[in-house]
Amino acid sequence: MGTEWGLTSAQAARRLADEGANALPGSARRTLWSIAVNTLREPMFLLLLAAGILYITFGDLQEGLTLFGFVLLTLGLTLYQEGRTERAIEALRDLTSPRALVIRDGQALRIAGSEVVRGDLIKLSEGDRVPADALLVLVDGLQADESLLTGEAVPVSKRVALPDEISSASQVDSAQWMAGGDDRPMVCAGTLIVQGSALARVMATGARSQIGRIGDSMLSLAHERSPLQQQTNRLVRNLALLALGLSLVLVLVHGWLQGDWLQALLAGIALAMALLPEEYPVVLTVFPALGAKRLTQAGVLTRRINAIETLGATTVLCTDKTGTLTENRMTVTHLVAGGVDLTERLALDALAEGPLPETFHPLLELAILASVIDPFDPMEKAFHQLGQRFLAGTEHLHRDWLLVHTYALSPQLRAMSHVWAAPGDGVQTVAAKGAPEAVMDLCHLNSAQRSHISGVVDSLAAEGLRVLAVARGSFAGQDWPAQAHDFDFEFIGLLGLADPVRDEVPAAVAECRGAGIRVIMITGDYPTTARTIAHQAGLDLREGDVLTGEEMAGLGDEALCRRIASVSVCARISPEQKLRIVQALKKRGDIVAMTGDGVNDAPALRAAHVGVAMGRRGTDVARESAALVLIDDNFAAIVASIRLGRRIFDNLRKAMSYILAVHVPIAGMAMLPVLLAWPSLLYPMHIALLELIIDPACAVAFENEPAEDDVMHRPPRDATEPLFGGATLLLAFVQGLGALAVVMLAFAWAQARLAEPEARAFAFATLVVGNLALILSNRSSQRSLWAALRAPNRTLWVVLGLAYGLLWVSLYLPWAVDVLRFAPLPAHEFVSACALGLLSLLWFEGIKWVQRRYLTTTSKP
Repeated sequence: MGTEWGLTSAQAARRLADEGANALPGSARRTLWSIAVNTLREPMFLLLLAAGILYITFGDLQEGLTLFGFVLLTLGLTLYQEGRTERAIEALRDLTSPRALVIRDGQALRIAGSEVVRGDLIKLSEGDRVPADALLVLVDGLQADESLLTGEAVPVSKRVALPDEISSASQVDSAQWMAGGDDRPMVCAGTLIVQGSALARVMATGARSQIGRIGDSMLSLAHERSPLQQQTNRLVRNLALLALGLSLVLVLVHGWLQGDWLQALLAGIALAMALLPEEYPVVLTVFPALGAKRLTQAGVLTRRINAIETLGATTVLCTDKTGTLTENRMTVTHLVAGGVDLTERLALDALAEGPLPETFHPLLELAILASVIDPFDPMEKAFHQLGQRFLAGTEHLHRDWLLVHTYALSPQLRAMSHVWAAPGDGVQTVAAKGAPEAVMDLCHLNSAQRSHISGVVDSLAAEGLRVLAVARGSFAGQDWPAQAHDFDFEFIGLLGLADPVRDEVPAAVAECRGAGIRVIMITGDYPTTARTIAHQAGLDLREGDVLTGEEMAGLGDEALCRRIASVSVCARISPEQKLRIVQALKKRGDIVAMTGDGVNDAPALRAAHVGVAMGRRGTDVARESAALVLIDDNFAAIVASIRLGRRIFDNLRKAMSYILAVHVPIAGMAMLPVLLAWPSLLYPMHIALLELIIDPACAVAFENEPAEDDVMHRPPRDATEPLFGGATLLLAFVQGLGALAVVMLAFAWAQARLAEPEARAFAFATLVVGNLALILSNRSSQRSLWAALRAPNRTLWVVLGLAYGLLWVSLYLPWAVDVLRFAPLPAHEFVSACALGLLSLLWFEGIKWVQRRYLTTTSKP
């Protein structure tokens, strides 16, 4: 089973190769072949194939093969776009997969959960998700939530495996290894550690674990579609029904009027292709996936892609203080000793390199003894670092003394106590540290003593320091009291710790204010400390802006809803109270983003519209409950993600407006000439050619559009407002009608002067250039055309260049001219057609001016 220090890297690599990754059986990842097969089932491709078969059946081999060529070109473009999206999603899946802390080559190493193998030694602590079925070899107060497997919500206690159990551990199917029930020596994959820590030996991974043997039913839960997806599905369905109805009418009318049923069928297919908005599903896949990739580059992992839809609508951002607004770099700056009277005070920066006065030694020693042996918390690390600097033999404190009992921090008592037995001494020392009011309560101080100590705490907190109190007790028996309150504690003193605000935070808070987003700081700190840090961070503070946990506990739900409307700081808040804050804000109609890192933060993260977990200090359960994960726990990254979310949503709306607008002239030119007894302008091959321009424009060019200048200077959008409806839908339709009018006039003018093939080529050139004008115009609803042209977007210019090249080939390459039923245009006619297409820009810019001048003004709150 490997060495006592775990497997070696070579052993782990061999087992990973032999037994496979530690992954549950789930849905297969999409390959290029599966993407191609699904794409060919789309209505657009089926229509193209049907038209090609009709051409070949009736003897027009060249046009039939041309259509099949367009099928291959469009398929290649789709494979590129879908493959790019799939790679982005796959990279995101790898980044957000659970991690595991294993012992490899005698060293603790954090790896992807999928790389855990049988025989690995894994370290487990509170908040971790167990990566595989494992036998417990070392346990410290371990409790696990196994409701995922058993349905029982009450955590169960675990114990160390006995020697005979270790020898029979290969019998993993026996009842003693199953989940559920107290006092069992094994933890199961997928369960959650809610208390304590442990070292465990992995016995089964992947499909061989208990959760893996349950079956695929647990792993194939259907994901509810987002409001945007539901809205778009309704739009696509309605347009598809419209396309079917109008195509049938066109076939009947054309066949009855002209008597040419082949051309009638081709005209009907062309109209159906022109009306089918197959680009909408592509856009809804590409934009969020590539947006998630952009968020990753900004330091934010996206666990639920649908959260991108909500980011731009956020109205309230609830953020932790420590590590999010501040650097999470705790330094002890002040010591106050002397018992209840607190007669001795020392600012450590004034001490330079001199020795620490003896008066402060007990205070620092007890702070270290009240901390964990191998601290992770920055505050406890600061105590150890100070002890190594000033106290000789500090490194022997934890080694020579024996920790015999622990009283953990709880919402009821914000202090923790450790009971230590010194060598050769029957009297045990109890070291306690915690919130000053909690430690004063442990020491049973009177009101005068409390008032004096609170005054000193206030003076330290006013400097932005986090203040902790320390107490000492003693105990000579072996039956420890049920609670720390039963010890006789002596108040020792206070420690003040500084955690500077991150340099970029004030600017980020100011950006939120300009964007109409209210920032609420939530912390467990003393109210005065919280208010000082909030002021340094740039939050707007007025009288009554601080809500304490004690005050909140006395408020009913309705009263809390009213109170939270004017709050900027929540102090002395327990993790359980975060959920009430989220619920109160949601009840007021706010769209809430909430940060968190602990096990108890999970309900609030899940309840918030956008839960944001900490990547560095966050627990697995917090990360799994959240929609976003901050890689470096930085508040500025949250603001950057909101800015990016607004940009993504804006660009998505632009792309969808363009898709509708461009389909209007295409559908109109596929139908109106037939109804007016003009020569047909558009056949299926023309529609396929236009799709080669439309697809990359909507899926790539618009996705790369830079953010609008006012993206963070406007209020959040109404989350109940549809992305594509009302005025937006109407404006896109009017844009399309304008383009249709220009192309119809161009076709009519050309027919009066040119032969039918040249007239068709003239109108088609006008339609293509008008399409490109739609792209340019829809780049921005806020910028003028000149400003939009100067906005950087290299991908856009590549798309426009390729589109012009494709148009030139269509009009002047002999083979293409013949297949498309064109005739080469004289240079002056080509310039005239391009000018007519570009003139439609004036019409579009006029619509945008009306939108900016009137519609935007009237829509502001």
